[in-house]
Amino acid sequence: MLACDQLDLSRVKTPAFVIDVAALEKNLELLAHVQEAAGCAILLALKGFAAWSMFPLVGKYLSGVSASGADEARLGREELGKQVHTYCPAFDEDSLREVIRDSDHVIFNSPSQLERFRHVVLAERSKTSFGLRINPEHSEVEVPLYDPCAPGSRLGTTKSELLRANLSGIEGFHFHTLCELGADALGRTLAVIEDNFSPWLDDMSWVNFGGGHHITKPSYDVGLLVDLVKSFQRSHGVEVFLEPGEAVAMDTGVLVASVLDIVHNDGAIAILDTSATAHMPDVLEMPYRAEVRGARKPGALAHTYRLGGLTCLAGDVIGEYSFDSPLEIGDRLIFEDMAHYTMVKTTTFNGVRLPSIALFDPRDNSYRVQRQFGYEDYRNRLS
Repeated sequence: MLACDQLDLSRVKTPAFVIDVAALEKNLELLAHVQEAAGCAILLALKGFAAWSMFPLVGKYLSGVSASGADEARLGREELGKQVHTYCPAFDEDSLREVIRDSDHVIFNSPSQLERFRHVVLAERSKTSFGLRINPEHSEVEVPLYDPCAPGSRLGTTKSELLRANLSGIEGFHFHTLCELGADALGRTLAVIEDNFSPWLDDMSWVNFGGGHHITKPSYDVGLLVDLVKSFQRSHGVEVFLEPGEAVAMDTGVLVASVLDIVHNDGAIAILDTSATAHMPDVLEMPYRAEVRGARKPGALAHTYRLGGLTCLAGDVIGEYSFDSPLEIGDRLIFEDMAHYTMVKTTTFNGVRLPSIALFDPRDNSYRVQRQFGYEDYRNRLS
């Protein structure tokens, strides 16, 4: 079932991100099942989904959040109030102390960071558990831009670096090798880690398996994931954490936009009240094509349009799509699967206002605009 497929679009003032509460809870229920069956802890990755009005629901099912810096850690602590695990590619001392204030686990990226801040670790280790991110140098991700273990990656510590490191004060390891992948890819990663990092594993109290686990995808092998986690925990006597990222909010929200104008220049162009640049930056930054409900690739259906955004940037183009019927001014378009890695990346470039954030629950047909954005949100970013 598609997110928000029962929503009457006339209720939506566009542009708006709409979160399907029932779809989100369905994902959370599956993740809670994995937690219980595997005996691990699953964390909401705030870099992917940080709609904190949903944290009371998230907190019913998951163990906490993973953060990437001081502000995310604070949001997790204040709005969810459960475990907070924070990793950052590099800290300065002020940011590290801010992170420690709100985090149960703090993860360094390199032995040099650990050496620089060993005095902080020794002073704070009684209340905060410190870890180190390792780089298994094992790639499962086909697109280099998405691959945290690609050659030359800045993320994590390789085995050769670890051999020279003083790990005093480190209680856990963190790794991240996946992106939208299955449990089979995790199994191959774990085999490499056990081959290359076994001298250190048994000295650890916990291991964080990072993100990229596509657990809520229908074809995902949940049973294999459970078996892998349980086996790893038995073998090494560690607590395991997962921070699956996209899987929490996958297929739980949409972006609804309206057609403002239709112009013609080497084909039909529909200008929308949304923007690739400001509202869907992955369209321009990543090898990613947004899906539009009812639309197909150009030429597949009778009427093809280039969908353009609202900013003055010449490249603010979402892509070319075909439709069964001609588009008209005022038509609503639904961009699928926009709850994760979208709201967290929006900008107010060109003064374009951010889409509203709304909640829809098909179980009682309720629709509530949770947040609207205006001039002050643009002004207060600047000085």
